[in-house]
Amino acid sequence: MVILFVIIILLFSVIIHEVAHGAMAYHLGDPTAKYAGRLSLNPVKHLDPIGSILVPLLLILLPTKIVFGWAKPVPINPYNFKDQKYGQAKVAFAGAGTNLLIALIFGLCLRFFSSFFVSYPSLLFIFAIITFINLILAIFNLLPIPPLDGSHILFTFVSEKTKMFLQQYGIFILLFFMFFLLGELFVLIRFIFELIVGFSPNLIF
Repeated sequence: MVILFVIIILLFSVIIHEVAHGAMAYHLGDPTAKYAGRLSLNPVKHLDPIGSILVPLLLILLPTKIVFGWAKPVPINPYNFKDQKYGQAKVAFAGAGTNLLIALIFGLCLRFFSSFFVSYPSLLFIFAIITFINLILAIFNLLPIPPLDGSHILFTFVSEKTKMFLQQYGIFILLFFMFFLLGELFVLIRFIFELIVGFSPNLIF
C-alpha cells in the first residue's frame, strides 16, 4: 500500500512538473502544449510507460532509497516565445520551480504545525513524502547537464561552443554523475529537507 502511494505521489509530481513547462510556454505565447492537450492533470495524457511506471516501481522494489521517474515531455516551440532571449530558461525553470514550491508548502506545514502532525503520523508521512519527492525532482532537474532542465537554463548564458559540447557529451556526463555523484546529491537533498521541515528525513523513512 505504501509503495502504491509513493508511486502515485511521484506520478502526479512529475505530471505537475510537465504541465508547468507547458503553462509557462503558453504564457510566453506558444500554444503547442495546449493544442496537444498537455495542459491537463489527466495522467493518461502524460504517462510514459517506462519513466512513469516501470522505473519508479523497480527503484522502490530494489534495496535502494532512490525514488525517481518522469512523464512524457511536453511539446513546445521556442520560436513562438515572446521572450526569445530568456524564454527557454523560463520554461525550463517552471517545472523544477513548481516542484520546489510544492516542497516548500508541504514542508513548511510540517515545520510550523508539527504538534498537529504528531497526532496524525499517517498525515505526517504523506506530507514528508510529498516534500521529499518534489525536492528530488526540483534539484535533480536543475542540474546543468543535458537533457535535464538545468541545461536549458545554462544554455541561455554560455557560448554556442560550450552549448554544442554539452549537447554532444551531456549523456556521458549525466551517466558519470549518476554513477559517482548521486550519493552526494542526496546528501544535499536531505540537508535541504531538514532545513525546510526542521527534522531529518531519517526519522520518517
